[in-house]
Amino acid sequence: MTFHSMKMEEINKIIRDLWRSTYRGQDIDYIEIRSDADENISASDKRRSYNYRVVMTKGGTALDMRGRCSAGQKVLASLIIRLALAESFCLNCGILALDEPTSNLDRENIESLAHALNWIGPVLNFYLSDTTSNAIQTSQILTSSRIIKSRSQQRNFQLLVITHDEDFVELLSRSGYVEKFYRIKKNLDQCSEIVERQQFRCQSSLGSKTKDKRQTSKTEQA
Repeated sequence: MTFHSMKMEEINKIIRDLWRSTYRGQDIDYIEIRSDADENISASDKRRSYNYRVVMTKGGTALDMRGRCSAGQKVLASLIIRLALAESFCLNCGILALDEPTSNLDRENIESLAHALNWIGPVLNFYLSDTTSNAIQTSQILTSSRIIKSRSQQRNFQLLVITHDEDFVELLSRSGYVEKFYRIKKNLDQCSEIVERQQFRCQSSLGSKTKDKRQTSKTEQA
């Protein structure tokens, strides 16, 4: 019981700090996980059961987030909770993956998330994967070794971010930790190929020139 309380306080402290450093809205001061012990278990059952819920606090008043938050707030809360759990339980974990962390976030919160991730890590590599249709869709996989500055001494740690948002990638690249990135795209034979780029280029107005280097590895597109 004591260990559970201590661990929950540790996790919630990380969650509160990340929320305050990332969320740019004025309607939620911070979020945290509440855990209520299940009182309906039998006295002979020594296992303790907890009901976990995410609450949002504003002006000292806490409300359950379920059914009361926007899609963007839900995505951001989910991301922050995963980061907090990883920091608390997976100190020696080599890889942490975030899939589409900017989904449903507005521009302001995307920028603050990029800032938080930069504050969190060094050594950044990423991949861009193109699929051709009427318009090119781009996926980017970024590898960053904070939740990186705090783990700079852990040589095997990498943060893997999968996103379609090139501006978000460009914001992450401003940290100065970007070494190179890879674009994965289909060729004329509908096979996937990897193009190594030595310098970041965003296809928006923020872009700069890049140098491409074809890789020999190709795989059949499923």
